Amino acid sequence: MSGFRPQLFPTLFTIAIVLVCGGLGLWQLDRLQWKRALIAQREAALATAPVAPPHTLGDARSLEFHRVVTDGVFLNEKEVLLNAIGPKGGAGFDVLTPLREAGGRILFVNRGFVPPELKDPAKRAAGQSSGTVRIAGRLLLPPAQKPNWFIPDNRPDRDDWFWVDLGAMGAADGLANVAPFYIAADATPNPGGWPQGDAALPALPNDHLQYALTWFSLAVAAIVIYLLSQRRAAQGR
Repeated sequence: MSGFRPQLFPTLFTIAIVLVCGGLGLWQLDRLQWKRALIAQREAALATAPVAPPHTLGDARSLEFHRVVTDGVFLNEKEVLLNAIGPKGGAGFDVLTPLREAGGRILFVNRGFVPPELKDPAKRAAGQSSGTVRIAGRLLLPPAQKPNWFIPDNRPDRDDWFWVDLGAMGAADGLANVAPFYIAADATPNPGGWPQGDAALPALPNDHLQYALTWFSLAVAAIVIYLLSQRRAAQGR
């Protein structure tokens, strides 16, 4: 490219595009490693034998997604209905019921999904277990705050819940000594068939490598376009 003299604005613009695209590509590679580690953590947790629920939040963090088993008494009159989408895509509710363990601790259990027509507990009375029950499922940690901006705010004053906030749920029910984690019950059928539990974890998408290659490709394309445009400009001069 004899007589090549880069023009200032196209050069600065291309440098900015390459830096942004390259940076986003590197960020996606970092996210790729994070996602692979998270998937490996989940797979390891799914393969472990059931254990008793932990006593501290620190221990709960190390046991997230693990199978746990505990005994207690359901406080059915204090159940919380969480707006949810059912297995077949229909709207309904996840039933979160406080379980009082023998030591007095309250442990919320997501017992599973019910459709809108079964929102009233009286319509699924057979599933309102009394006495001591054994619960098996996955240990889950609630989000530290509302997961994202498009999820509505919880309205405890209207008993309208959209995301798991154990502190607020316990306060709304007048409960103390609430554990900082909860259990998603497994698919063991409840009396009467409702709620329908399912502790299976959703698959984690892992498209970060594809995203990284896309960003790097855009950076290369910007360089090619820049060189061709500058060559054409040099030929015109």
